[in-house]
Amino acid sequence: MTGTARLDRRTKNLIKRLKPGDIAIIDHADLDRTSADALIKCEVGAVINVAPSITGRYPNLGPQLLVDAGVPLVDDAGPDVFEQVTEGQQVRLDGEVLYLAETVVAKGSRQTADTVAEEMAAAKESLAEQLKAFVSNTFEYIDRDSELLVEGIKIPELRTRLAGRHALVVARGYRCREDLQALRAYIREFKPVIIGVDGGANELVDGGYWPDLIIGDMDSVSDKALNSGAEIVVHAYRNGDAPGLARVQEVGLQAVTCPADGTSEDVAVLLADEGGASLIVTVGMRFGLVEFLDKGRSGMASAVLTRIRVGDKIVDAKGVSRLYQSRISAKSLILLAVAAMLPVIALALTPAGKLYLGYLSLALRQLWYWITGLL
Repeated sequence: MTGTARLDRRTKNLIKRLKPGDIAIIDHADLDRTSADALIKCEVGAVINVAPSITGRYPNLGPQLLVDAGVPLVDDAGPDVFEQVTEGQQVRLDGEVLYLAETVVAKGSRQTADTVAEEMAAAKESLAEQLKAFVSNTFEYIDRDSELLVEGIKIPELRTRLAGRHALVVARGYRCREDLQALRAYIREFKPVIIGVDGGANELVDGGYWPDLIIGDMDSVSDKALNSGAEIVVHAYRNGDAPGLARVQEVGLQAVTCPADGTSEDVAVLLADEGGASLIVTVGMRFGLVEFLDKGRSGMASAVLTRIRVGDKIVDAKGVSRLYQSRISAKSLILLAVAAMLPVIALALTPAGKLYLGYLSLALRQLWYWITGLL
């Protein structure tokens, strides 16, 4: 396989530049399924990972997605490829060897369905230890930031009204586009406040929705999303430092800051809660243990605390799409169509109705002759 090399040690930055058929060179130990899903959607030709895609720490799902999609994955190719290959060069992948012209620049292990299954089985044996470490880290976070449970976060003054409304919080997670599609009827009927979290704002705009709020550190938000007219909230450190504010100011927009610990996803949920939202529906956010470990153990302890704080107000989109159905059923629509046709049929049976249909038929024939005459 021959293709254009695209390199980045941060997969989410690389995705912005990938084009169909490119060969992606990444440095991503324990490749998570959100990143793998994004690579697949970019129609990447192949993936060269300088790190092991499965370290055995826990059963991460990214490599399985790539293999199932038929994307060649070469693992543990070593970091030297970043020194030998430049962005945009034409490279060639032959089996598990990457060439630049006739020079070997990387060689790793080609992942197959069998090798992934074998490594995943071994990784599952380590899951209990990872669970203990995750719980330990979570308790440390609670001990350090327990005031979050009692006081919540201090939200900035917003133009967008949240009190008494549903809030739809969208992050750039696994299958977020599909979940948004499943929620179309819900969004149309309940008109929730739509909140995009960093790259989740891009998914909203691409899906035809305009977010009311965009929250995050702004490292993944496109200019198109920023200029969508949404109110912008920059996630800042607790000391008030907000590196993402400069990005917003570069495009000539105004923003407010929200200092808080935890991830931007958690801040978005807490902001909706503090703003008085009656229900918080999340799309693309992580809920299960493997998804928490995908994100990183130290970064996801705040998610547990956030869910304890919000309580029964939060629900995942997958649950909503399964439980919610539009109040107008298909049966009702069929009955409405039949009821609308009955007067037409009755009119057609009367002398006046027959005369009217004759005039209509003549008008339609004249229209048809006019159209065919133009052609």
